[in-house]
Amino acid sequence: MKHRIIGPAALAALIAGCAVGPAYQRPAVELPPAWQDVPSQGIRATGDRWWALYGDPALDKLVEEALKHNQDLALAAARVDEARALARVADSQLLPAVDATFQRDRARSSDRSAIPLPPSVPLERNDYRAQLNVSYEVDLWGRLRSASDAARADLFATQAARETVRIALATEVARAYFTLVALDAQVAATRRSLALRGDGLALQKVRHKAGLINDFTLRQLEAEVAAAQAQLPTLESGRTAQEAALAVLLGRSPRAIMKGTVARRGEQGAPAAPVVPEGLPSDLLLRRPDVVQAEQGLIAANARIAEARAALFPRIALTGYLGSESASLGDLFSAPARIWSLAFGLAQPIFQGGRLFAEVEAVQARERQAVAQYQKALQQAFGEVRQGLNTQVKAREAYEAENARAVALADASRLVRIRYENGLVSQLEVIDADRNLLQAELNRSDALRVQRAAVADLVKALGGGWQGLEATPLARQH
Repeated sequence: MKHRIIGPAALAALIAGCAVGPAYQRPAVELPPAWQDVPSQGIRATGDRWWALYGDPALDKLVEEALKHNQDLALAAARVDEARALARVADSQLLPAVDATFQRDRARSSDRSAIPLPPSVPLERNDYRAQLNVSYEVDLWGRLRSASDAARADLFATQAARETVRIALATEVARAYFTLVALDAQVAATRRSLALRGDGLALQKVRHKAGLINDFTLRQLEAEVAAAQAQLPTLESGRTAQEAALAVLLGRSPRAIMKGTVARRGEQGAPAAPVVPEGLPSDLLLRRPDVVQAEQGLIAANARIAEARAALFPRIALTGYLGSESASLGDLFSAPARIWSLAFGLAQPIFQGGRLFAEVEAVQARERQAVAQYQKALQQAFGEVRQGLNTQVKAREAYEAENARAVALADASRLVRIRYENGLVSQLEVIDADRNLLQAELNRSDALRVQRAAVADLVKALGGGWQGLEATPLARQH
């Protein structure tokens, strides 16, 4: 009898490589042959620490702090751990399940029942039972293997999602940091201009008392000083808000957010070097973690089609146990107390009200959704890269123009002061030159911020320092 049960089971195990689902194939995509709007000279951001291309030690420390303490990244890491555990759960279904049980029963029969027990049978009885149970489902149609493949693809997708969060976090820290540096420079420029205007106003008040200038001229000078003073609180308020937002990105405690400060460089420094992508556009498929995540979602959806189709076919289950049963605990593990059982079960769905076919249609629709999401991820990736390359070039051109304008206006302001001291121009012309210079310095600081942010955005669009996820293995083909 034992051989009659084991024989069909062994045969089923040997042919268990037959899956009923479609083999995964990556959707065909028409890719561009080369990049556009690439600067003629630039650097390649390589390695995990791509932000080092700015050459700012303060920024390096802040990014490392954010990667260690940011809560969004901690949440993404926890999701990876959950997906890894669920993948192990799915893999465990491919192996036999073994458990042990021990049971003790004590019962008493009625001495006045309709069918009395023979005199040799005691009314009170003990029963001890210890056994090892084994159950195993023969995965003849690949249902369990498909579920395992889907769970593994989900794990790869969550790992890619974590990498997306990591790249986005580093980018946002860099953007916030350079915004804070730009606001520092704008506050400093406004204070310098305010100090110069204040000194000039004090001198003109003395001249007004002496009758050398009229009331109209003095009121104009006071209005210009007030205008500069009105700019300062707005800039300082924006700087405080930016520092608090950056502290949240860094994952600092509420106390540190309220009382702490963010260390940064004392001056704005030079613009960031342009970034030049390496490799062909098709390399982006392996570099961009959001594209990897979309493809792994497609692989999971494809595997779940096979899982749903396999549910239409018979399930073969092997069960058995080995143990001992005795009325006395002392005889429980003796040879006469041995018990065992082997069972072979086959279950074939016959009528489910169309539920199983509807489930197949549902997972097929989800696969079509995953295909659309994958295609959209590719389109968005290449669109962001093209925009990032162009924005990087144009932002640097804008900064160079704003810098040239600020340098020219600084020289013009110096010359007009010399002319004023020699009595060749009025004080209003000096004020006008100072106003133009202040605005030019504010614009230059903002243009430098935009240029540095454009470099960070391009690195993010290219997958984060050319070091994103490696190609993840596809689901097993059946």
